[in-house]
Amino acid sequence: MEKLKRMIFLSLLVSLGLALSIIESFMPVPFIAPGAKLGLSNMVILVTLVVFGFKEALIVGILKSLLFTLVTGSVSSLFYSLTGTVFSSIAMFIVYLYFSKFFSLIGVSIFGAVAHNTAQVLVASLIMNNFKIFSYLPILLLISLFTGYFTGLASIFISKNLKKNFQPRCEINKI
Repeated sequence: MEKLKRMIFLSLLVSLGLALSIIESFMPVPFIAPGAKLGLSNMVILVTLVVFGFKEALIVGILKSLLFTLVTGSVSSLFYSLTGTVFSSIAMFIVYLYFSKFFSLIGVSIFGAVAHNTAQVLVASLIMNNFKIFSYLPILLLISLFTGYFTGLASIFISKNLKKNFQPRCEINKI
């Protein structure tokens, strides 16, 4: 029964990540930086990492990216989304696991946002065969400080409430 409960909850997290991605794609961001987003669906991945573990967070992120591509029909966004999700999940996992003494979930989220934007600029430069696009990265990194802060702050609240129902798996002795 516990395994079924976890699977259902992870499915709900994928659905929530997809819904947040769709909502976010319709929100105009009043920044100078085109393509900058709040990263609301990254909240779901961070909460999944804290409550369930790295493998589950990676699965939730990948499924969210694949479903977003299917729903929107934007195949080109799949490369950006998948790469950003994988890099972000790995960065958040490493910071959460090894540096949680120094960084709260806000710091973990900021590292994830920085990794996500860096990965997406890397993919864009490879697709366009133009490394000058990296000149856009400092603007995105500055924005990721703010969006990562917001995402981390919300994740703290959400994960505290979810830990009451599920045992956290992302601990040093359980990995």
